[in-house]
Amino acid sequence: MTLAVRPMTLAVELVETPSEQPEPRSEQPESRWMPVCDPAALVPGRGVAALLPDGGQVALFVDRAGRPYAIGNRDPFTGAYVLSRGLTGTADGRPFVASPLLKQRFDLETGACLDNPAVSVPVYRVREVEGQG
Repeated sequence: MTLAVRPMTLAVELVETPSEQPEPRSEQPESRWMPVCDPAALVPGRGVAALLPDGGQVALFVDRAGRPYAIGNRDPFTGAYVLSRGLTGTADGRPFVASPLLKQRFDLETGACLDNPAVSVPVYRVREVEGQG
């Protein structure tokens, strides 16, 4: 007997998660989740950009433990859509991406700029969904 393995895809929630509020605990309607990429496309230390239905972009990352993150891809300091090309790291145990242009660091969990607390980028919830491949 052979068991079929269903392909998995990472999906982002189409509503930005405000960084100052806790993540909602209840499941959201499936229509709010958009498949964006195969989890195998993500490599620790490198990002992937995906286009959203509203024309915006999301930058996806995965850490060495396999946890995915999704933030807005637009660098608020330059207006360029480049955060997916940034360098990743940790500061005080917090995962971040540094913009490849001016090097400001953005927390991958909250979207807060670690170098300028008045600035942040959108954060999106991300999860794996079945059979979108």
